[in-house]
Amino acid sequence: MNNLVEAVSSYVILFLSENLSNELVFHNINHTYEVVAAAREIGYQCYLSDNEMLALEVAAWFHDCGYANTYLGHENESKKIAEVFLGNYGCEKDFIDTVLNCIESTKYPPKPSSLIEKVLCDADLYHLTRANYTKYEKALRREFEIFLKLIYTDEEWLKKNCWFLSEHTYYTDFGQKVLSKFKETNIQMHCPK
Repeated sequence: MNNLVEAVSSYVILFLSENLSNELVFHNINHTYEVVAAAREIGYQCYLSDNEMLALEVAAWFHDCGYANTYLGHENESKKIAEVFLGNYGCEKDFIDTVLNCIESTKYPPKPSSLIEKVLCDADLYHLTRANYTKYEKALRREFEIFLKLIYTDEEWLKKNCWFLSEHTYYTDFGQKVLSKFKETNIQMHCPK
């Protein structure tokens, strides 16, 4: 099954390159690469088994493919794309269900139940910890304007963004002990007291 990750990554990279709108300045192929890398990092820190890591990595690759078809409800589209690919690849139903549950858990607000779902949710919001966080929040604001027609003043966006940073919590022990410290730095740097 090690070839599975290779097959999935090749497929998803090509799929996203050919199908994603150039106006997706946040949910683009770079976001997928970053989530896959973050999922690996957090997964290892959480001592996931090889099989759990495999399902996690496959889910991370597929989790935002649905943006090629729709902005709102992209998770359901991502699940369809993953299910067809994994079924054609010959994966077992239990494995496919695990992958689909991981993707489902990233819907906002996230509701992860298993450890690997928690890992993927933490990986999906890993960017909240980054030193160049401003780049991410500006890209997300732009997507909201283009795809959701949500236009914010700078003050409104600052308020919304700071509320999100403050209210968000990581689910894994690693997320709570390590990632939240970096996120806290961004809160202190970007949010007025």
